[in-house]
Amino acid sequence: MKTESQRRPTLRAPRPHQDARAPTHDERVLLHGVSWEQYRAISDALGDGVHARLTYLEGVLEIMSPGDAHERKKSRIGALVELYALERGIELEAYGQTTFRKRTQERGLEPDECYVFGRSLRGRKRPDLAIEVEETRPALRKLEVYRGLAVPEVWLWRGGRLSVHALVGETYETREASAFLPGLDLALVASLVRSSRSLTAVLRALRARVRGEE
Repeated sequence: MKTESQRRPTLRAPRPHQDARAPTHDERVLLHGVSWEQYRAISDALGDGVHARLTYLEGVLEIMSPGDAHERKKSRIGALVELYALERGIELEAYGQTTFRKRTQERGLEPDECYVFGRSLRGRKRPDLAIEVEETRPALRKLEVYRGLAVPEVWLWRGGRLSVHALVGETYETREASAFLPGLDLALVASLVRSSRSLTAVLRALRARVRGEE
């Protein structure tokens, strides 16, 4: 049973002419009857130059082009996580949208952001924490994909809120806090993600809170 985790290759696939502006909303296409080999070929061929994310679950492939609101929120969450880890002395490595695939489970995806704590991904089959922003309803159940990949903790952004899901046995259970970032106020993080202030301003706000300056 071989599990695969790898960065998407730098090979660029040809693309049709597109408007240079980023889409405002997430755009999704759902394909049925896609074999594992076809999914791998599409994933490998797209490479880093294509603004699309793939989610594969048991023969169904979702292709999602994230909108600007999606990208802004996932970047803010990631930046806040990394700042908190720095302030609290928590060792982590960031792996962004690395592709994780597991043939025996017929599952694969690229998280919006993902992290490994205390060590590198080298030789690992999955991250410790994955973050998913759902600005629009996904066609495939992301938690079901992550369950098959055995990712211990997943954060979901839905409706302006963050929820933490911890893998217990073969089921995800909702938690009030993160096991990997103890003490992090997720309600505060959500409010900073929603804030109209600049990224720099919200990072300063979190740093002040962590240092007890507010």
